[in-house]
Amino acid sequence: MASRYPQLSATRRSFLAGALGIGAATVLAACGGDDSGSEDSGASGGPFEFTDDRGKKISLPAAPKKIVAQVGAAAALWDFGVQSVGIFGPSKKADGSPDPQAGRIDQSKTTSLGNAWGEFNVEKYLSLAPELLVSVMYGTGKLWYVPDDSASKIEQIAPTVGLEIAKVKLTDAIAKFEKLAAALGADVKASSVTDAKAKFDAATKDLQAAGTAKSDVKVIVLAAAQDNVYCANPVMYPDLQHYVDNKVGLVVPQKPDAESPFWETLSWENVGKYPADVIFLDARTQSLQPDQLKSNAAWAKLPAVVNNQIIPWYSEEPLSYPGYSTKIADLAAGLNKAKKVT
Repeated sequence: MASRYPQLSATRRSFLAGALGIGAATVLAACGGDDSGSEDSGASGGPFEFTDDRGKKISLPAAPKKIVAQVGAAAALWDFGVQSVGIFGPSKKADGSPDPQAGRIDQSKTTSLGNAWGEFNVEKYLSLAPELLVSVMYGTGKLWYVPDDSASKIEQIAPTVGLEIAKVKLTDAIAKFEKLAAALGADVKASSVTDAKAKFDAATKDLQAAGTAKSDVKVIVLAAAQDNVYCANPVMYPDLQHYVDNKVGLVVPQKPDAESPFWETLSWENVGKYPADVIFLDARTQSLQPDQLKSNAAWAKLPAVVNNQIIPWYSEEPLSYPGYSTKIADLAAGLNKAKKVT
């Protein structure tokens, strides 16, 4: 399964992830990259220049219009007014309904190149005549959901932008997409954006108040699988960092996995290693949900489960203001209702 956890082995990714023409653009290796990218005059109709988080500088005669993006990146850009002609990564659930990662994308207006880890239809990508590909990165310098075995071919078709989001604060991660959207010609001062930011800021204030009022309540962030459970390391995630910064008492695992510091892997026998009053549970379909865990004795006896203090964690919410304002408000509401049970 694809997830925000790129350093996992192929086996664990199954749970936690799970002669082409060269584009007309000139892609130059820059000496150093701005942490949040840099934009030039593409937004005003002039040449487009952008340096991504790999230090790669892209130069085009004008801002690209035919953009293909990893679904989370596409959804974030969409919220800033930039629509992608193609997307790749989980956009629909098995029942055909939109995947939460797709955010507010109108999927009738874009083409999916693949819905699962390892799926990327290169021929379909080529047929879209893309002018730019956008994806996020998780500390490896690799574009998320661009398959390793076809990455070199894909990167020959059009220039690519990679935005690093591991160990990046939520507001900084959102700002990366805002700057890219502006460079691509979006009006990031539009009321739809400023109103969404105002709601985000208000929700954050409410969360800080809830976190302060519930300072004794410990919250553990988990993803559940059949054989193991995974305790998230807040420092690795933009949203979890934001919650810690706003007084939410998130549990920090003592021994994050060497292979993937995003998590500490726990056996079900050891799931109670970190006492917690609330469980922030990975809500993706790849993670087992409470109704699927009813027969799990170790799960059933956790204090947060006994007291029904479980809050969904939408771990791949698009990095924009609209989605996170709602998610932050939901977390604040959940905290306000929570009680100390450990």
